[in-house]
Amino acid sequence: MALSASIVVQGGNPLQGAVAIGGAKNSAVAAMAAAALAEGETVLENMPEDTDVEVMARILTHLGCRVVRHHRRVRVDGRGLRARRPPDELARRLRASFYITGVLLGRLGEAEVPLPGGCPLGSRPVDFHLEGFRRLGAQVDLIHGCVRVRARRLVGTEIYINRASVGTTINLMLAATLAHGTTVLVNAAREPEVVDTAVLLGAMGARVQGAGTDVIRIDGVRKLEGARHAIIPDRIEAGTFLAAVGLCGGEVRLLNVVPCHLHAVIAKLREAGVEIEWGDGWLVARRRGPLRPTDLVTSPFPGFPTDLHPPFAALLAAAPGVSVIRETIFDRFQYVDELRRLGADLKVEGEAVVIRGGRRLTGAVVEATDLRAGAALVLAGLAAAGVTEVRGAELLDRGYEHLERKLAAVGARIRRQKAAPAGPETPPPKARSQAGAGSLAVASTYKK
Repeated sequence: MALSASIVVQGGNPLQGAVAIGGAKNSAVAAMAAAALAEGETVLENMPEDTDVEVMARILTHLGCRVVRHHRRVRVDGRGLRARRPPDELARRLRASFYITGVLLGRLGEAEVPLPGGCPLGSRPVDFHLEGFRRLGAQVDLIHGCVRVRARRLVGTEIYINRASVGTTINLMLAATLAHGTTVLVNAAREPEVVDTAVLLGAMGARVQGAGTDVIRIDGVRKLEGARHAIIPDRIEAGTFLAAVGLCGGEVRLLNVVPCHLHAVIAKLREAGVEIEWGDGWLVARRRGPLRPTDLVTSPFPGFPTDLHPPFAALLAAAPGVSVIRETIFDRFQYVDELRRLGADLKVEGEAVVIRGGRRLTGAVVEATDLRAGAALVLAGLAAAGVTEVRGAELLDRGYEHLERKLAAVGARIRRQKAAPAGPETPPPKARSQAGAGSLAVASTYKK
């Protein structure tokens, strides 16, 4: 995907106002895949407006499903599901495209799916998925960069997931709903996105028990029907805005949130000097005093989420003293060199980054290396002196809906700009100090 847009930030403004958090991206793409298991139409509400949802819609359309989007509502009709292989170009753009393997195996008994893409976060093999499919009775072959799975009928069994992987847990749940007999997933992931997918499957007629614990039982059924389901709020988007308030100061109320999904995040924010209040469906963050250093370790839910590691690194870069972030899930250190360009003092030591905070951040031109790294750079730009240009804005569109618009609505001086045409006589783009709300236009190839 060619990157052609930047987010330009004029730093130094405190944040004030209210932000409505969108639906969870990681839950939305799993729900769309689950909807394709049904022989009927499923209506998904509170869907985020991001490009990962767009890509999943295009994949399902290619496979024969009917996908209709109207603002935050997406209708998926799986009755036409026929094709057994998604387009390579689309599958390689989205790691969640591998959920199609479990769907096609469950519905049609066969799938050929390219190895997935997504953000470059080091080695993230699909070995646990494939071992689970084998345990269910499928024949699994790797052919020219694709996974081919086949089974006359999946048969339930007990599957131990070697690492409590969200993707593996969801994929095996999808496949097992239509298997013969009972499947038990041991050491299953407990993340809210897993629970949300299980709730949808239950509404469609699946028999799933134990989601949210480390043992999930699925009693297979012969068919699933369409249902209506609202996607949970995005805890990662919420955490990103909380970190932004910590960096910039001020007070922001978040709407459409589930505070219990954010307990680990809230605890670390309070340690860092950010005040937090919450109630049913809302949360308020404010910072009036100085930031304080703190240490954190990423871990599966209910621990601190790995997706908020880079935004919190930006936050702690502004906290005088030494903080340490230990990363136990993915290789997420690609953002470090770019934050250094803004003046942050960070050093990677093994699986940890040591942050000597409190140094003055100054604006610069930086590159988003992945979705969450891009968010960290935008947040750092909000606190930096002068103008910061974050190139590769399209990467942020994968998981944040209209990020610059929402930040502008609470007082940030931020906008989106297109890159100037390349050419020997074209000067490099100059960041302007005046920034307004940007815009997001995502071309759609499915009916809206």
